Amino acid sequence: MKANRNNTSKKNIIKNIFNQIGIPINYSAQIIDDLILILILNIKLNKSLKIKNFGTFFLKSKNKRIGRNPRDKIDHVISERSVVTFRAAENLKKKLDSNAIK
Repeated sequence: MKANRNNTSKKNIIKNIFNQIGIPINYSAQIIDDLILILILNIKLNKSLKIKNFGTFFLKSKNKRIGRNPRDKIDHVISERSVVTFRAAENLKKKLDSNAIK
């Protein structure tokens, strides 16, 4: 059974930029693509990226380990990899708690 997720897609963000600011959709899409690329490059280069009043993205290394498939109970090696984690800034937490988005 799959969980029902209500994730915001990149297309929704692009449409919101178009509706709220009026920038054409193809320019809005380019802005989002460029922003994501800048975030990725900065995280890779510096191992972290801090955005004031929003939060910090961290690049963490995970070691190789043994994992088990719960369906067939067979062990598999999970390879070494890098993952991105996010820690929200206090300002963002307060805004989310108070529902006061400005």
